[in-house]
Amino acid sequence: MLPAMATKPIIAIVGAGRLGTALTLELKRVGYSISEIIFRNSAASKRKARDLARKAGARSSTSDNAHLDADLVWFCVPDREIARVSLQLASVVDWEKKIALHSSGALASDELKALRQRGASVASVHPMMTFVSGSIPSLKGVPFAVEGDAPAVLMARQIVKKLGGEAFTIRKQHKPAYHAWGGFTSPLLVAALVTGEQLARTAGQSTAEARRKMLPIVRQTIANYAALGPAGAFSGPIVRGDAEIVRKHLRVLKNFPEAREVYVALARAALRYLPARNQAKLKRALVGGKRGRR
Repeated sequence: MLPAMATKPIIAIVGAGRLGTALTLELKRVGYSISEIIFRNSAASKRKARDLARKAGARSSTSDNAHLDADLVWFCVPDREIARVSLQLASVVDWEKKIALHSSGALASDELKALRQRGASVASVHPMMTFVSGSIPSLKGVPFAVEGDAPAVLMARQIVKKLGGEAFTIRKQHKPAYHAWGGFTSPLLVAALVTGEQLARTAGQSTAEARRKMLPIVRQTIANYAALGPAGAFSGPIVRGDAEIVRKHLRVLKNFPEAREVYVALARAALRYLPARNQAKLKRALVGGKRGRR
């Protein structure tokens, strides 16, 4: 099946947002031909798509005038839009022998069932990477969770390898858990850091000062985690078993209920998954911390 795509398929990208932009530029970097950037019919989307198309040597189109003459169509739209946009494009061309991919972390390849029903081979291909405005990360070394129809999965794996990433198989039913796992590794990590910024104000620091002063310990913690593993990277009063210091922390956090709740939850996780002395005393201190927020 799909003999014309044995080497490098011509690719169309649907969506010129943060992920679509990063993916397009990385695909172009490793030698893929980008035929088309398809965008939502709005002034902001049009501007982004035209700029991206210029960089990629591609045309820009709306769903109303899309050519879809590529071998592979990659949907980089918000999760809630995947099924709707794919259905909208389903009648534009003959999808026989085409591949359609989407990059939702939480949703399975079945979001593209309208295209599968018209002959396309479909898969979900999600990079575990953060994409934000003002930053285009490399995809080298990035893991990609892949599931779907065999021909589409095979092609996705070839593309990920060319990008320098690492494809691994994910089951459909595991995608929500996989995506939640990713949530802990970046967006909720940022949430923890910004909570620290707010707490630093109580210690007489501005949020800007706090951010600057936090970066060395954050960087070293990540380096320790990478080199030594979680147990080797774990430090502070819990690993030492210092329950009285934990109580002091909780007293300070009385006026920060969200931070107190997060502190207690993460401390309890630390007691379960990481080394700690005096666990019984620490658990009693944390029980008092939970009661304190009522």
